[in-house]
Amino acid sequence: MNRRNLLLGGVVALLATRFGHATTVATHQVKGFIKDPVFWRKKVSDDAWDVLFEENTESRFSSQLNYEKSSGTYLCAACFQPLFKSMAKFDSGTGWPSFFQALPKSIGQREDRRFFMTRVEYHCSRCGGHQGHVFEDGPKPTGLRYCNNGLALRFIEQGKPLPALRG
Repeated sequence: MNRRNLLLGGVVALLATRFGHATTVATHQVKGFIKDPVFWRKKVSDDAWDVLFEENTESRFSSQLNYEKSSGTYLCAACFQPLFKSMAKFDSGTGWPSFFQALPKSIGQREDRRFFMTRVEYHCSRCGGHQGHVFEDGPKPTGLRYCNNGLALRFIEQGKPLPALRG
């Protein structure tokens, strides 16, 4: 069983460790919604597919969303579930859009042990699309840094209607 199938089966780690202590990131998985990744294949670009469902990472400083300063909502690029509000965005200097707080019940997480280290990977709780990794070196009030792939997000400016959820 590969990592993607493990997630799609609804198994999400509730606690992950980093530097020997449990992370404080809340997790949530919407049972019964996640569909086979093939369902999403024609709904996203090839580059977004590689990030969301092949768990690749886009190049640093390549996303225009890294520079977005407007007020609004950041959605999952696959299913359009709201994930972050712009007020939680900050410039981490890493080259990827970063946030200190996710919207309630919007993400699921699990331990990622690739590259000989342990990290916490997070996904959209609705469709399972890979978003990025969360670290405990962010600003107050949470101390968290959700380091997100811009290709996995869609930004909607404040005052504009959010699109209907896909799926």
